[in-house]
Amino acid sequence: MKKAFKIYIAGHRGLAGSAIVRELQRQGYTNLVTRTHAELDLEDAAATQQFFEQEKPELVFLAAARVGGIHANNSYPVDFLISNLLIEANICRAAHATQVNRLIFLGSSCIYPRDCPQPIKEEYLLTGPLEATNRPYALAKIAGIEMCWSYNRQYGTKWLAAMPTNLYGPGDSYDLNNSHVLPAMMRKLHLAKLAQQGDLAGIMQNEATLGKIPDDVKAMLGLEPDAPITQSSVLSPRDSVVLWGTGTPKREFLYVDDLANALVFLATLDEVRYTALVDPMQCPIINVGSGEDLTIRELAETVADVVGYKGKFVQDTSKPDGTMRKVMDVTRIRGLGWRENVSLKEGIAIAYAEFISRDLRNVNVSR
Repeated sequence: MKKAFKIYIAGHRGLAGSAIVRELQRQGYTNLVTRTHAELDLEDAAATQQFFEQEKPELVFLAAARVGGIHANNSYPVDFLISNLLIEANICRAAHATQVNRLIFLGSSCIYPRDCPQPIKEEYLLTGPLEATNRPYALAKIAGIEMCWSYNRQYGTKWLAAMPTNLYGPGDSYDLNNSHVLPAMMRKLHLAKLAQQGDLAGIMQNEATLGKIPDDVKAMLGLEPDAPITQSSVLSPRDSVVLWGTGTPKREFLYVDDLANALVFLATLDEVRYTALVDPMQCPIINVGSGEDLTIRELAETVADVVGYKGKFVQDTSKPDGTMRKVMDVTRIRGLGWRENVSLKEGIAIAYAEFISRDLRNVNVSR
């Protein structure tokens, strides 16, 4: 693919979208098109159509989505369902109308059944019930996959749906009410380290930069749960961090820049291999992951080692474990010649460095 191809990255400010931009720039692509939400509301069909008619991109990465953790999904199921359906429908319709050649739709591993066999193969889609906590989001993503396939069947487009495993890295959300397991664990262990050091000002700065610290985390740090954190707060550090469940469930993680590398790899495949992936007789879906997993306890110990947390872990077995194992089968993408470059510990170290730089940015907290 020529380096001057016009490429539109929808959702370029998100975790995945920003990584796609970095990867394209790293590989020398120069004609990148982006729009913020303020500049283009992708839920507005007319505005989206007008944008595509003006820009006429040749390749589209559809990474725009309304995302959030379990709390957000439970609180706003209608918003997650409708917003994602509108974004997908509007972009796909406008992309077809303007004859976009290749489109890469970014899905999620939550599209697969909650209790499907492990590792998860692409053909397990729609073979069982979904995880209830994020079903509206998952259904919207499934609709996006079907949209790609339907356009391929009806109009001969060549659109591909990529399903990443759990992502982490620069640009992640560390909101303790809505973030995913790895970034939430990183922030909690960082705060626990600060508490052990008696660094109340550092804890205050972290809250000012990255958002409110929930009452249960305050208690874990040795702070008064129901009171705001101020310079006069009494800090009584604890020697342990509580982890939910038994710590034995296993999860897979992928550094987000590795995902971006995989997506650009797929988008720029030669015509023969790419056409085989989007054959209208088959669902155009491909898993992207490391194919390796570890227990939640092992993850906590790895993050602690990077962060520098020296305390203990206590398992709260009254809390649920959730699905015991969730790892992607990556045979298909490995067969094409791609594999990840960044190890989990290396990726966590890079993510933590970015976390620290964000924690120290533009905050005025008196010490």
